[in-house]
Formats: sequence, C-alpha cells, structure tokens
Amino acid sequence: MAGNSIVFTDNLQEVLHALDGAVETGLVKIGAAAQGYAKDNTPVRTGTLRDSIGVEVKPDEKAAYIGTMVDKFPDKPYGQYVELGARGRSGVHMLQRAATEHGDEYKSIMEKEMKNA
Repeated sequence: MAGNSIVFTDNLQEVLHALDGAVETGLVKIGAAAQGYAKDNTPVRTGTLRDSIGVEVKPDEKAAYIGTMVDKFPDKPYGQYVELGARGRSGVHMLQRAATEHGDEYKSIMEKEMKNA
C-alpha cells in the first residue's frame, strides 16, 4: 500500500481549553449553590447580612469563595461575629456549613461539567 499516509492532529490545546472552561463553569455553579445555602442558613433580622453574602470565583486558583462582602456593606462588618460567635453566643457557621455540608452535590456539579466538556 505505497502512498498511504497517516496524519496525526494535535488537539491538546483545544482539549485543555475546554477543560478549563468546564472547571470555571463548574466553579460558578458550585459557588452559586453554596451562596444559596449560606443565605438559607443566615439568621435574618433586617436581611442586610444575608444580602451581603457573595461569591467570588477565581479560575486560576480553581476555587470559589463565599463570604460577606464587607466592601459592599462597610457599615455592617458583623458577619464574622455571626459566623464564629461572640460575647457568649455560639456561631451560626452559615458559611462553613454551606461549604462543607454539600460536598456530594458540588462533586456532582463538577463531574457533570467535566463530562460535558
């Protein structure tokens, strides 16, 4: 079979780009879910603390961070005291619980995104 040739195409960069996109999409979805759980766990008097809970996705770190946005609500920096406790009161741990109690769901979200990449 003279004259036949095999051509190999390197698609590594396209695959890596697709996987990076899937990771970022998964982090956004996980962050949104965690933010919802944190808000659900937050005690409400006026709603300001609950409204201050946000999410920041950092794809380069492959991380999604949830927390209170002190820069957006500088006159309401008491989220840490509700989270961790103060003056003899136990902490509510709304952020910690949102991050740790739903690991299987977060894993499933990321697996789905990676499979669809």
